[in-house]
Amino acid sequence: MTKENDSILVFEYFTASGEKDKCIISEAEALIFALLEDLKEFNVDLVINESYDGIVKDYANVNPILINQDIISWLEENAAQFDKAIFISAENNNNLYNITKIFEENNVKIYNSSAEACLKASDKSETYEALYNIVPQPRSFRFKIDPKGYWKRAIENLHEKWQAEDPLTPLKLIIKPLIGVDCEDIVVIERIEDLTLDLDKIFEPGSRILVQEYIEGTDVSVSLISDGKKAIPISLNEQFVELKDDKGTYLGGKIPYESKYKDEAFEIATKAVEAIDGMKGFVGVDLLINADEKDIYSVYLLEINSRFTTPYVGLNKIANFNIGKTVIDLIDGNVDIDDLDISLDGEVEFRKSGDSLEIRRI
Repeated sequence: MTKENDSILVFEYFTASGEKDKCIISEAEALIFALLEDLKEFNVDLVINESYDGIVKDYANVNPILINQDIISWLEENAAQFDKAIFISAENNNNLYNITKIFEENNVKIYNSSAEACLKASDKSETYEALYNIVPQPRSFRFKIDPKGYWKRAIENLHEKWQAEDPLTPLKLIIKPLIGVDCEDIVVIERIEDLTLDLDKIFEPGSRILVQEYIEGTDVSVSLISDGKKAIPISLNEQFVELKDDKGTYLGGKIPYESKYKDEAFEIATKAVEAIDGMKGFVGVDLLINADEKDIYSVYLLEINSRFTTPYVGLNKIANFNIGKTVIDLIDGNVDIDDLDISLDGEVEFRKSGDSLEIRRI
């Protein structure tokens, strides 16, 4: 039975736009159907590609809006018809920011982070500057890939400067796009001699990159829920990440991840989310647990995802509370974040395998 209230517009970017890449769509489907599971008590207007017609009819509370165009074009024409929305999108091509901006310009109440928060979190350099001296982060510097190759000398100079601070420890660098998701286009420079002009085959001339010191460690993330002012961590998640042949690949994860640095990771993630105005709903923070226990910092923040991230599909199976419903109740002011009972029951692993995303309790 649904609540006596206005419908909420719901969608996931790829399933709405008709993405055909099975590797992408498996994760997208898992996310949107997890969210629909959480919103069974609400009237939902679901925007989805017409190819899902047969599937979405199984939901009694869902009014399917079947489209055969990309979701951003559709929203530009139709967003003003709705009062409330909750959606899933990644940062590719600034989609997350652009969609949020459309809703804000049409006075639609959203249960996601604000456009300004999305913009700041999407740009790794902006995130670094916003959180400088607030939480530990790897040293970072922004560069532009210019067509004449001046960027190469600039990175060599930066490496020389950083290496001089600790000459006895070989310095590795990691290079990533300012705006990117799922570890795409990540390059690790083991030795500065390996830095070649071939980098502009990965990052197009004119694109902006972030160069960071490479820190050995364990990739983890923290999933949180925020009311826009205060954030509460839900879980510490292990990340399965593969760095191979100058390419980073996100393969999945395990929830929860046990570590003696759990409390420190929770504290850093919470500080980061609360430090950026407009960050609300379900958000994820990527962190690194330092392998060098002699280092001054045990945990480093890598980036913030101001959106639903893949661990949500695992948490949906083991959380002792309804995450999607809680996000709506929090932002509507129906519950206080300090009154939430955040707990998990069991363990779950989600892993990309070929063109599918496998989710299983362990």
